[in-house]
Formats: sequence, structure tokens, C-alpha cells
Amino acid sequence: MSQISRRDVLAGSILLSAMTAMPALAQSGGDLATTWDLTELYPSDAAWTAERQAIADALPGLAKYKGHLGDSPAALQGAMQAISDLNRRYQRLATYASLKADEDTGVAVNQERDQLSTALGSQFGEATAWVDPELLTVGADKINSFMAADKGLGKFRFALDNVLRRAPHTLGEEAEKVLAAASNPIGGIQSIRGQLANSDIPWPEVDLTIGKIRLDAQGFTRARTSPDRNDRKLSFDRYFSTYETYKGTFGAALAGQVNANIFEARSRHYPTALASALSPYNVPEAVYRTLVAETNAGLPVLHRYFDVRRRLLKLPDMRYSDIYPDVAKIDRKFTLAESRAQTLEAVKPLGPEYVELLGKSSGAKWMHVYPQKGKRSGAYMNPGAYDVHPYVLLNHTDDYNGMSTFAHEWGHGMHSVLAAKAQPFETADYPIFTAEIASTMNEQLLSRHMLQGAKTRAEKLFYLDAVLESFRGTFFRQTMFAEFELMIHDAVERGEALSGDNLTEMYRGLLTKYHGPNVIIEPVYAHEWAAVPHFYYNFYVYQYATSIAASVFFDQQVLTGGAKARDTYLNVLRSGGSDYPVEILKRAGLDMTSPAPYRALIAKFGDTLDQVEALMKT
Repeated sequence: MSQISRRDVLAGSILLSAMTAMPALAQSGGDLATTWDLTELYPSDAAWTAERQAIADALPGLAKYKGHLGDSPAALQGAMQAISDLNRRYQRLATYASLKADEDTGVAVNQERDQLSTALGSQFGEATAWVDPELLTVGADKINSFMAADKGLGKFRFALDNVLRRAPHTLGEEAEKVLAAASNPIGGIQSIRGQLANSDIPWPEVDLTIGKIRLDAQGFTRARTSPDRNDRKLSFDRYFSTYETYKGTFGAALAGQVNANIFEARSRHYPTALASALSPYNVPEAVYRTLVAETNAGLPVLHRYFDVRRRLLKLPDMRYSDIYPDVAKIDRKFTLAESRAQTLEAVKPLGPEYVELLGKSSGAKWMHVYPQKGKRSGAYMNPGAYDVHPYVLLNHTDDYNGMSTFAHEWGHGMHSVLAAKAQPFETADYPIFTAEIASTMNEQLLSRHMLQGAKTRAEKLFYLDAVLESFRGTFFRQTMFAEFELMIHDAVERGEALSGDNLTEMYRGLLTKYHGPNVIIEPVYAHEWAAVPHFYYNFYVYQYATSIAASVFFDQQVLTGGAKARDTYLNVLRSGGSDYPVEILKRAGLDMTSPAPYRALIAKFGDTLDQVEALMKT
């Protein structure tokens, strides 16, 4: 189970902090619930504590299956079911702990509960560390004969096949137990980074034309969109100067994470950390490397975009701090109720079942909608409670970005709803590789819907630029991040060390390459790498870029192919985690190892630029 998205990709993958410096928001949800109901998971904290203890007490009981996986089909089925059932309970437990912790990060007891949940997950890994090595000892021939003899093993087929596939990288029982136990302390690296960025840094306050703002991540996200150019530059200068002050600590943390990734890769006999990171879902390295190569080949059209943006903003030159303000204004607010209504209208091409499910789900108490002091930043969907439903965290603002975020996260939510309806627990969870397709597909549909309804030149420019910014932020920017991840792992694998200084220099080179010679980037802005929490997720961000490329493909298919194309796409969502994601997409007609999907997105980016430039002449 993992939280899907943290929908701050377009905001530069910066986790947003509590909105303590923000003005009061118009919180108009109509009759919609704006906080989630966690009593559907557990009626009380005490019930959660009792369940945690019950799971902990049950873990030693899994040992009775040890040494018996090869006894008979019934023995294997019984062991797999017992482990799955306990995991199902644990996922629900972890969901509650995570959501409670994110409601208010300042409540110590909730943070402690989340830590206890994480520790229990590590114990679960230790208690089942013997399973994969024993399955490999039993061998593929016997396991396949068992699956043929016992239909009850059918829902475990994919998991069993995956274990057999990874035989060269599965260690002995004792080593597997050690790696499982190590996951908890290694996870502390990310926690330390988050604590520093979100809580401990004394963020500066700045007086801007739009008001006084505390330049934490949330304040910076607001400040960088200011229509006043001096506001933007001052905010960039002060924000990244603060990261520069702590570059040594952030550098040590990121170096620790990279070394942890390489440690696990080498422990499991992978040639590189990248190969290790891609292995769990059998993603070919060609996907990653083709993405980076094709994006680099498409950089001229991105450089063209920055010049178009400069002209739209009527600027004499283009600075890195000029990327985020709107190039056109619309006099329109999108409340929660309006965001929901527009999203439901936009997704009609996905059919009545999808619309009905989305309406029902988004109208229930599944969301925590508005910012509040101490609440976790950004947005995400948590799919962990298979027996209940997914939960969505938002920090809704009554603007287009807030509505787009709503559509994005409910793309994830619908993915989980559809997968849970179609799949048993064992194959319902799905990897990020396909998860982000569902969310960015909803964004594609929303932007088209809004553009079709646009009446004025300003409206058309606004929505066209929203498409361009989506592609810039989710495709080009995330690929730049992916290239940075590859670069820093390659450096350590060559025997080099990482520090705040050389991380900054490597990142500066990528900023210059991706933004081109005509975008002015102050040296201090190269400390932006320290503001990106996704670098602690082990080659995670490339999947944002592959996914939006895939969603462009499916958007075009649904637009032109009617019900058949719609059902092909929805079947991707219904597939959950029943197969490797690249294979699921191949069955839907999309080969992510080829250059085609990335070239198609870059071509659409260019076509959208053509539309903008045509409007500029009117």
C-alpha cells in the first residue's frame, strides 16, 4: 500500500506546508462533506491500538507454515492465504495511522501511531522473510503443478510467478530478514529530511505586493505566481537561499538515501540501483532510458515554450522565476462543488458507470478537503483500505489548479474503486507506473472540456497554457528529475561522493540544459534539488512522465475510438496489479519501451504552442 501522487507535480514536486501564512479561503463545498470519516476504518483510536496488538500477536503464528510450502497445493494455498489475510488487516491499520498523522502533523500521538504502524510493517517483513527463499527451494515445476491442481491458488499466480522471476536476486532467509529489518531505519532518512523541510527550518517572511508571506513551501507556491516580477524574484532568491543555508544537511540526507538504494541493489546482486528499482514490476530499463533520450531530443520545443511565455508576459527577458505566473486571467472561481461538477462533466467520455461511481465516491466522506494548521501539504489518494474505500487528501483552493488537483486525485480514487471491484485483494493494488495514468487522464479530459467551453481569447489562452504547464511540469520537469536521479546514483556507483555542493553543480547543469540559453537562472536557484522530496523515493519520478505520455495516448484513443477504446482504457484500470504494468499497457496497444508515446506527447506540446501563437496574432 502506498499513497498515490501527492499532487504537487506541477508545483515543482515541493511538499506544501500548513497554510499559516495564507488568507482565509472561501470554503464552499455546498452540501459536500469536507472531512473524511475514519470511523469507517476503526471506531476509535483504542480500537486501532487493539488491532495493532492483535496483528503483532498473530505474526509469530505465520512461522507454522515455514518448511511446509512444498507439502501440497492445500498447504501452499493455506500459507499464502494466511499471509494475505494478515497483510489485508495491516494495510487497513497503516491507512488509519497515516491519515490521522496527516490531519495535523503537530499532534505527537498521531505521529507516534504512524511510527508504530511503520515499525509493525517492518516486523511483518521480518516475519515473512522466509517465504520467498522457501518458494524458490520448492521450485517452479512443483509450484506450477500446485497451481494447476488447486484453483484457490489462482489469485496468487502473479505473485508466485514474480517470486520465481526474481530468483537470482532473492537471498537466503537470514539475509532477507536482515534487509526487511533494515527498511525501518533506512526509512528514517526520508523522515529526517521531511522534518527539517516541513517543521524545523525557520522560513523567512517577505513583504510582497500581494501581502506578507511566510516563504515555506506553501507560501513560495503562492508567491511565485505573483503578477509582480519583483515579487517573484525576491521570493525565489529568499526561498532557495534558505535551502542553500542547509545544503550540507540536505546533501548528507540525499547521499544517505542514494547509498541505501545502492546497498540494497548490491545486496540483491543487481548491476545498478536503477535495475534494482525497476525490477519489482519488471519495467525494462529501455523505458527509463528511452524516456530520457526522447525528452532530450524534444528540448528545443520546450525552449520555444519559454520564449512564447516571455512574449505573453511582455517581458524583456525570461528568468527562471517567470515560469509560474498566469499568462492570461479568467474571472472565475472553482469552489469544491464547482470542481466536482466540472470534473463529472469532463469525464463523460469514460462512460456512465465511471461518472456514476465518481459522483457517488466524491460525494461521500472520503475526502479531507481544506488547508488547516498542521495539516499535511499537497494532495494524495490513499488506496490501502481495500475493504472500505480509498481516501483523498486535498488542500483545495478555489482556482483552476484546485479543480485540476481534484480531478487528478479522483482519477486515482476511481482507479482504486474500479480495481477493487474487478480484482481480489491480492491483485487489486497497482504500481505508480499505471497509477499516474488514471490521474493525468482525468486532467486531459478536464482541460479539453474547459477549453471547449472557453468563449474569450483570454479563456482560451488560460486553458491552453494550463495544458502546456501540465506537460512542462509533469513530463519535461519530471524527466529532468529522473535524469538527476540517474546522474547522482551513477556518481556514487563510480565511487564518487555526494555533497551539497556537487549536488548543486549537477542540478545546475540540468537546469541550464532543460531551460535553454535564454532563460536566466541565478546560481542560488540550483539548490532546488533540496526542495524535492521525491528524490527519496528510489527512481520514482520518471513514472509521472511515462504516465502523462500514456494518458495522451489514451485520451486520443477515447476521443476517436468510441466505446471500444473507452473500455480498453477502463480495463487497464480494472487490471489493478494483476500483471506487470508494461504488459498491461501493451495489451491496450501501447508500448512504453518505444519512442512513440514520448514523441507523440512532444508533438502535442508543439501543436498546443501553435494554437497559442495563433491566438497571439488575434
